[in-house]
Amino acid sequence: MKPVPLYNPENKKGPMKVAAFMSGSGSNIKMLLNREKGLIQDKGYSPFHVEFIFSDRSDGASQGERIALENGLPYFSYDIRRFHSMHGLSRNVLTPEGLDARKEYDRVAAALVAAFDIDLIALGGYMSVTTLKGCVNVHPADLSILTPDKKRKFTGDHAVADAILAGEKQLRASTLWTDNGVDTGPVLMVSAPVEVKLTEPVSVLKKNAGLLKQAVDQHQERL
Repeated sequence: MKPVPLYNPENKKGPMKVAAFMSGSGSNIKMLLNREKGLIQDKGYSPFHVEFIFSDRSDGASQGERIALENGLPYFSYDIRRFHSMHGLSRNVLTPEGLDARKEYDRVAAALVAAFDIDLIALGGYMSVTTLKGCVNVHPADLSILTPDKKRKFTGDHAVADAILAGEKQLRASTLWTDNGVDTGPVLMVSAPVEVKLTEPVSVLKKNAGLLKQAVDQHQERL
């Protein structure tokens, strides 16, 4: 089968249009925006442009609005927790009902993607499973590390915590093309390593959820 490019500049005028999806601090989205600015400054042109930022949180926990304001970008949020609460639904997408609910939730984001004629969705710390196609995700763990039965070892929402508690000395982030699974898509690249630096031993972190969360947040921000 002949590979199909994500974006063909010969068929479109201008840079690839990217939508940035995030949930929390947006560290990966800030890096993406800085990369775009750096390319323009150094080469006079960037092959991509972030068109807007979307967040699945409207409760103040996401820094998306601030990042959008600082970069002069449109910002949209649609709180997924409130959506499920108002509809009396579980956020579990492993059931047919849960998957249907997620598709319903994703209709808003899908409309934005269509309206802006987006070529690629960049999931930068977007903590909700999405049914949208054409997504590249940044996962805060090295997905090349496998279990003895050849499955990816550090997947899901708690990958950083799992890696720290497993005694990993270094952490890496993985960029992958999304599919229908959770962190199961093809890995496109793995970042440079970040050294694990703990103020308390792992044995203490296992017994203290507050200290573990603090360590996880500090390391995830560095990835």
